[in-house]
Amino acid sequence: MKKLIIAAVAVALLSSCKKDYICECTEIIGGVPTITVSVELGKQNKSDAEDACSAQVGTPVAAPTKTCTAKEQ
Repeated sequence: MKKLIIAAVAVALLSSCKKDYICECTEIIGGVPTITVSVELGKQNKSDAEDACSAQVGTPVAAPTKTCTAKEQ
């Protein structure tokens, strides 16, 4: 019974860590930030939001350079 209670508390604590995140991506041309786009990522924990945001960068073929950062909403 104690194990069940501990497991339930652990699940409750982990699920409460999810927050709304956005991913802000900025294109940089010649060292100057030009375009910033925000993508809503929804409720996620921080590491999942960072992973999803990193996936937004993709593989640049040529200029411009693109940087993306996950931020709490």
